[in-house]
Amino acid sequence: MARLGIIAGGGGLPQKLIAACRRDHKPYFVLAFKGQTDEITVKESPHAWTKLGATNEAIRILKDNDVDAVVMAGGMRRPSLLEMKPDMRTIQVFMRLGKKAFGDDALLRAVADELEKDDFVVIGAHEVEPALITPEGVLGKHKPTEESMVDIAFGIKVTQAIGEMDIGQAAVVQQGITLGVEAVEGTDALLDRCRHLARKGHGGVLVKSCKPQQDRRLDIPAIGIRTVHKAYQSGLAGIAVQAGASYLLDREEVIEAADKLGLFIMGFKKP
Repeated sequence: MARLGIIAGGGGLPQKLIAACRRDHKPYFVLAFKGQTDEITVKESPHAWTKLGATNEAIRILKDNDVDAVVMAGGMRRPSLLEMKPDMRTIQVFMRLGKKAFGDDALLRAVADELEKDDFVVIGAHEVEPALITPEGVLGKHKPTEESMVDIAFGIKVTQAIGEMDIGQAAVVQQGITLGVEAVEGTDALLDRCRHLARKGHGGVLVKSCKPQQDRRLDIPAIGIRTVHKAYQSGLAGIAVQAGASYLLDREEVIEAADKLGLFIMGFKKP
């Protein structure tokens, strides 16, 4: 019987997809990566371990386990080439990409292309679990102030600019000033960094948006409980994420936590 292959990175998204497959009685198989995937993710699931850069092995494992469609879910720490020890197929992908191999978006597209060459159908996480998609509007009891709305509007421009350059998906803006933008370190580290840069007065805003050129089957922005707590610890007033083009993990719990901590959560439509 054909199965969905969950190509699992770190974080909570792979577990959400596993839960959705179990709920819908959909056969699945998890491809986990050493040093990347959380062990708890695969503890009670059919799975196999491989390493980043072992493209031929990964494809063989998926085929051996009757996978016909795949979904990429969860973050991946970018190792050096020495750490990765890529096989020849991976090296050929890097050679074709050239300088573009340093950008997450281009690299993910190349991975998807390689999977499609071997007749896998690549789908988005929202096709497995539609409830992940962030809705439009204010979520919860706290609303952004006029000052926060100005910061959000500027933050959208900033995230679109860094997205076009394939740098990152998030920015922190306070009182019209960009405190930081996301790069390879990820959102958690961005918030930790901005905690020490916060200005006195009205708190800033975390803005996350999809890259303009993003293939929305792959690596769209996501927030969860951890994001809310990090934003609170950094003194922010709230979080704004692109509606329809981002994932909201544990929606009820996220809204409840934001309500208790006094933060707003908002899904915005890109102008």
